[in-house]
Amino acid sequence: MNDLSNLPLDNLSLNEAARPKAPSVPEATELHRQQGLQLAAIHNHYLNEMAQIGAVLARIEAKDAPPEHLKRIVLSLDMTENLRGFGSLCGRECRVLKFHHDIESADVFPRVEAAGGGRFREVVAKLKAEHEVVHELIIRLNRAADALTDDPSEANFAHAAAAFRKLEEVVRSHFGYEETELAEAIGYYLGSI
Repeated sequence: MNDLSNLPLDNLSLNEAARPKAPSVPEATELHRQQGLQLAAIHNHYLNEMAQIGAVLARIEAKDAPPEHLKRIVLSLDMTENLRGFGSLCGRECRVLKFHHDIESADVFPRVEAAGGGRFREVVAKLKAEHEVVHELIIRLNRAADALTDDPSEANFAHAAAAFRKLEEVVRSHFGYEETELAEAIGYYLGSI
């Protein structure tokens, strides 16, 4: 694992230009491709959860409510459990996303790589490296959300909003890459996830 903790937020990126392309799986049928697209359905769930957080931040940025009312706004949403159970705005969604990536890195990716005879090694290595960036951004968002909860100042709000936006940008890009490059292989080699 790389230590990304000292990089500035703007430098936490995925280097999309360096993304290798996955080989095709000529034996894959339309059914295999549809099975592999279950990955997109899982990803859409995470993106919808992130959209709830984004809606709270947008409301404050639009001056519909000042940052010091963040807690009250969040408590009026379904995200109440995040603050109660995890002590932060990102809470459950970020932990579930990290768990999803841990499963992919420990199980799904190695199985695809092995079943594909190593042909997916470069794509899997890139996806695992991207997971490290996502996890660092989750840590930063949790810290920023905690700071905002403790001190709902404009500066802390701006810091939390920047961390969230960067996480959302990276996650959307990562999910798109993963779905494009591995859906066919996951459907063919694993049947589904």
